[in-house]
Amino acid sequence: MNLKEFILVALEGVRNNKLRSFLTTLGIVIGIAAVIAVIAIGQGGQAMIISELEAFGSNIFQIYPDYKEGEYTNPRDFTKEDITIIKKLSPEVKYLAPMKFTRGEIRSAVGKKNARIIATTADYEQIRNVEILRGRFFNAEDDAVGRRVIVLDEELANEIFGSENPVGQRVMIEGRDPALVIGVIKKRESQLPGMQPDRRAYIPISFLEGGNQWQYVHVLIGSAAGKDVVYKAMERTKLILERRHNAPGHYASYSMEQEMEAVNKVTGIMRLIISCIAGISLLVGGIGVMNIMLVSVTERTREIGIRMALGAKRKDILMQFLIEAVVLCSIGGITGILLGYGGAMIVSHFLKLPPLVSWWTALGAFLFSAVIGVFFGIYPANKASKLDPIVALRRE
Repeated sequence: MNLKEFILVALEGVRNNKLRSFLTTLGIVIGIAAVIAVIAIGQGGQAMIISELEAFGSNIFQIYPDYKEGEYTNPRDFTKEDITIIKKLSPEVKYLAPMKFTRGEIRSAVGKKNARIIATTADYEQIRNVEILRGRFFNAEDDAVGRRVIVLDEELANEIFGSENPVGQRVMIEGRDPALVIGVIKKRESQLPGMQPDRRAYIPISFLEGGNQWQYVHVLIGSAAGKDVVYKAMERTKLILERRHNAPGHYASYSMEQEMEAVNKVTGIMRLIISCIAGISLLVGGIGVMNIMLVSVTERTREIGIRMALGAKRKDILMQFLIEAVVLCSIGGITGILLGYGGAMIVSHFLKLPPLVSWWTALGAFLFSAVIGVFFGIYPANKASKLDPIVALRRE
């Protein structure tokens, strides 16, 4: 018999024992389906998270004071001169801006709302890939002369101005500081929970501080000249700050690249854990295949004896039962791939994730199921090939 005939005989056996074949391969089907679904959903979620993070700027890094136990807040942790010197001495730093946070009521002639107020400089627009819906973001001149201007996000603008165009109108910050609205930032949609920012307003830091001297700036946010120099840009910025403020070890850093690496690590661990659980299912399924093949050898002992009497060699019997086990597991693997992909599509639809199933994942799952067939089919096939033809023919 050739390979084609062996496969046809194996398929005939599956057809004649549909229920038994289904129950035998159930563990393999569940295991493969779980692996495919986990990989598809995990890769889809990972791609979405990374896409969301990159939308904020992939080369972003932050520098902030790392206050340890017993240390006090220093109102001069960051100065205006720091920005100028860092940009001059570190070509890896493309943009750099301070960020100072506060909350307050923004009131217009139409309505009012509490919002998060971010005091920064013109570089912030480039660092965070700000998309302007109306008007403009404040520029270096606005900050240099301390103009009382403000930029609102789209949601805040809609809530305090309604359908009116806010650009060119005035608002009051905390009821005492008038500001001219010069722009509206387009709302950035996000499908991830917790990624939707609260209502925000942006003002020049010189407006908030009332001059050129900064106090209690919370963080410096920067953008490196390229992905390959993000780490170097962070380290150089920290080093310059430590030397200027005579504060070794006082500053810490964090980058979007590290955030992405953390996401990759977490999703990778989750996929590994669930894949290990699915692997147990595959192991159980493989043992089931071996058991059913041993039963098949016992049931077909007389058939084996007749085949040997007619001239079948030991290797022919070995190949017959081995291929039957491989075919059985391969059918389970294909079924598992289809169920896993279908399950991933359904889950991804409700979670609004892009299901990503690469061809190598499906191929790997199929080959793995075939390997299970070989591994757990060798013993029954070997047992069948070693039967004594005379003893086999006497079996009723």
